[in-house]
Amino acid sequence: MTQPNPLFSRRLALLGGAGLLAAPSLARAQAPAPGGTAAGGQVIDITRARTDPIPIALPDFAGSSPAAQQLGQNITRVIANNLRNSGLFRPVERAAYIQTADAAAAAPRFQDWRVIGAQALVTGRAEPQGDRARIEFRLWEVNSEQQLQGTAYTAAANNWRQIAHVISDVIYERMLGEKGYFDTRIVYIAESGPRDRRTRRLAIMDQDGENNRFLTDGTFQALTPRFHPNARQIAFMSYYNNQPRVYLFDLNSGRQEVLGNFQGMTLSPRFSPDGRSVVLSSARGGDANIYVVDLASRRERQLTSGGGLDVSPCYSPDGSQIVFNSDRGGDQQIYVMDANGGGARRISFGNGRYATPVWSPRGDLIAFTRMSGGRFAIGVMRPDGSGERILSEGWGMEGPTFAPNGRVLAFYRETPARDARGGGYSARLAMIDIAGFNERQILTPTDATDPNWSPLLSS
Repeated sequence: MTQPNPLFSRRLALLGGAGLLAAPSLARAQAPAPGGTAAGGQVIDITRARTDPIPIALPDFAGSSPAAQQLGQNITRVIANNLRNSGLFRPVERAAYIQTADAAAAAPRFQDWRVIGAQALVTGRAEPQGDRARIEFRLWEVNSEQQLQGTAYTAAANNWRQIAHVISDVIYERMLGEKGYFDTRIVYIAESGPRDRRTRRLAIMDQDGENNRFLTDGTFQALTPRFHPNARQIAFMSYYNNQPRVYLFDLNSGRQEVLGNFQGMTLSPRFSPDGRSVVLSSARGGDANIYVVDLASRRERQLTSGGGLDVSPCYSPDGSQIVFNSDRGGDQQIYVMDANGGGARRISFGNGRYATPVWSPRGDLIAFTRMSGGRFAIGVMRPDGSGERILSEGWGMEGPTFAPNGRVLAFYRETPARDARGGGYSARLAMIDIAGFNERQILTPTDATDPNWSPLLSS
């Protein structure tokens, strides 16, 4: 068959939308409170935290040697950056601290922390033990002088960043009453080269942009990567040997395999919530329809039929429904159908064309890309189409993906490159709260598109 043009296939994939990497294991133990008692503590309302971020003091974790002190400083810096970047916490300036880190780790003097305005205090100790490390931390409510959490972690010493992310998640949950999202990764497409000859590689990084790694070498184009629910496998579209197909990438072994030699071009894959199947689109003839492929048998089952392009399918968290976008009605809109393919109904009715829908892990929202009047926007709506809200607008932006707690969206934003010839552009990843505040850029070594957020790596 004649192979589709890669640029056309990329637009079809978005329908006009415009070593070992396994999670390290952590051993945990409750840390007894030094001179304090564990307590439930006061949960801060998220809405209040958006307008008045929680002031939190984060002295460096103490250590018995220079190496231990350096480890403690590194961990504390990551925790502080995570909490600050969420927009819901305000780390207190270190210059204001009265009590030393060592003294606070032994027994906090709460008056010293109240007077500088801290509402919460995090103390801890870090001790390397050969190629292992023991990290102990405590979260305190300053006004009540109560310990909210005390936990010790033992893990490989080179996994200290993950320990810092896990501690950040615990603080987030204890203070705000919902799961955090810091111990996660983002897979994306790393782009480089001229616009008409782009090299697109699979890449992966921690959610804060650190530990960036390229998973493929760019010999063959890659698009639309999506995590398995276990975070150890990725489905993506590749042009291996100029055959546009869906592939599976194993993060433990680095092995790639084609999902199946199905008729036509297969694209826009996404795993089912139970991880047993992949829903995707297949272009056959002049149409693209949605299929589900069982991973054990590799058998496919067609879910949609008829004229038009049905692409970008995504399951609801309970697996009972699928959202997708289609031009079956003559214009590009979002539809929801039952998981067996029945009962399709249109849910988008705003001005413009809609693409790249994705269901929130909470089940309460669907995020989307909207194109109208020559501008792009990232927005959310309820699963019945009501309550549509635009979170961010710009020259070019696409590909929303939810953090596992449903609180934050990542996407990519394109901007014209003034010094590039032939209409160049740059593409960068960004994050934004679902309330539409605290948008910020994530730094990557190259241009970056098509992000997908992993589940929590440890729980």
